[in-house]
Amino acid sequence: MSVLTNLNNINKNIKAACAKVNRSAEDIKVIGVTKYVTIERAKELLDSGITDLGENRTEELIYKYEALDDRAKFHFIGTLQSRKVKDIINKVSSIHSLDRLSIAKQINNRTDKIIDCFIQVNISGEETKHGIEMDEVHNFIQQLAEYKKVRVVGLMTMAPDISDKNEIRTIFKQLAKLRDTISSENLEHAPCEYLSMGMSNDYEIAIEEGATHIRIGSKLVGN
Repeated sequence: MSVLTNLNNINKNIKAACAKVNRSAEDIKVIGVTKYVTIERAKELLDSGITDLGENRTEELIYKYEALDDRAKFHFIGTLQSRKVKDIINKVSSIHSLDRLSIAKQINNRTDKIIDCFIQVNISGEETKHGIEMDEVHNFIQQLAEYKKVRVVGLMTMAPDISDKNEIRTIFKQLAKLRDTISSENLEHAPCEYLSMGMSNDYEIAIEEGATHIRIGSKLVGN
């Protein structure tokens, strides 16, 4: 199926999920995850109007950054190694996987601009998932205050790949509650407005629970 056909279906689902909880579909940013797709497919995504692209490998992000036109805004959504920060930091509009001070330090040292970052939180407790534990988030954010080029715009999590929708919903609820607590503190370096959660299999639940950024791969660009 074409990207445009897929996007039309996704947009219908977004509107339906928003209607359930009295939200506006305009508040949802769709990030097209292009990590396994060709340049041609990524261009099709841009032509469809999706200009926010998500990559989880530094080499692939650099490749697509150089191959695509300046409509593309790149979000780094994978695990970032400290030594690779310098390679992508001036090519991204945001990083969705900040979970170590070593990364914050590299961001601070390697760029002249303020970088929007989401803190990755491992709410499910899965050993295979990256991110920091919920009870470590407040302390982590306090420590980030010294890195003037890091702005914590929100929190990110990944739900487990399971069929139990109630468990998935609970994870998203917990992230939203944590975001609300942090944003209420009115920290200059951590406004923490946004929630990056929800992928191809669970984005509708994520929207119902407050997601502002959803990361869609297979349902948008195919497998």
